[in-house]
Amino acid sequence: MTPPGHHSTGAGARHYAAVCEANARTLLSAVRPGDVVTLHDPQAAGLVTHLQRAGARVIWRCHVGTDARNGYTERAWAFLRPWLETADAYVFSRAQYVPGWLAGRPVAVIRPSIDPLSARNRPLAPSTASAILSRIGLRAPADRDGPAIYRRGDGSMGRIQRDPTCVCSASLPPADAPLIVQVSRWDPLKDMAGVLTSFADAGGGLDSTHLALVGPDVHGVVDDPESGRVFAECAALWHRLADRVRIRAHLACLPMADAEENAMIVNAVQRSAAVVSQKSLAEGFGLTVTEAMWKGRPVIASAGGGIRDQMEHGLHGILLDDPRDGASFAAQTSSPVADRYLANALGAGARRRVREGFLDDRQLLQQTSLYRDVARA
Repeated sequence: MTPPGHHSTGAGARHYAAVCEANARTLLSAVRPGDVVTLHDPQAAGLVTHLQRAGARVIWRCHVGTDARNGYTERAWAFLRPWLETADAYVFSRAQYVPGWLAGRPVAVIRPSIDPLSARNRPLAPSTASAILSRIGLRAPADRDGPAIYRRGDGSMGRIQRDPTCVCSASLPPADAPLIVQVSRWDPLKDMAGVLTSFADAGGGLDSTHLALVGPDVHGVVDDPESGRVFAECAALWHRLADRVRIRAHLACLPMADAEENAMIVNAVQRSAAVVSQKSLAEGFGLTVTEAMWKGRPVIASAGGGIRDQMEHGLHGILLDDPRDGASFAAQTSSPVADRYLANALGAGARRRVREGFLDDRQLLQQTSLYRDVARA
């Protein structure tokens, strides 16, 4: 079912409408009149009218966005707007992402948050983190390592069993080597290749460090069609590196079959980092930055999108004005590696910043208030 006033008649629009209609038939069995339903991102925009016909109040939440306005964004909103016109309320991560056509409508700005007790963020003993990194091939074993086990959400004990796939690593980082980490999807905008190039071209300030680029198994993320190509490009670049750099650079695709195991590995990788990078060319919000800040890590991140909302340069981390400037990235990264006092100060400020504004209790209160308003409207 195409919404009234929708002018896009191409095959893509017809396919989108058909998929949304099929999804609605499944979803409507669980929806009752008066329910408040939140739909997330463009993929679900086509469900708005279906749910409203069933008597539900519908909130559409957009987790993506860009500060820039151009022909691409205008065409995207032109496609989405007819599907979204009748929604009861709208939620965005940043005020800058709200399109002009929503002026005067019920719009809430609710910044994303993290769950500090989730497998990805809960406290983890250094010995356990080290053991997990050794298990997945990103650290040489150390005497202090414990077993690579963790407590699962249901209270049972889990053990890291699955190996990363598509690993590029010529040696294991020594247990005492500073580790620079970027955990991202294999997406062109995350600029994993740019991080690797900057590391390779860096001067002596990073000679004692190792770099780990860590992302999901490229076969385990069905909605990220570019991931295989991006990882292949990074792997090809890694193979071309000089030997002295290649032995200090490591690429790993983490298994996705067990979400809790994957989250625990990410937790261990971030906690083991001397510096966490997020050198994105564009970023909607960047919760991997929030996660690293919560773990008290010094973060080097692009000054774009929601990252600017999360940190103030020099207090909660280091912001890169131009993420394409590889020399600046390398120089900025070397500072907390060489200066333990700076690293500790940035890490402490980062954790305090997340505690004050980016944990899920704050988001829950905002969402509860919005749901109350929508239900009463």
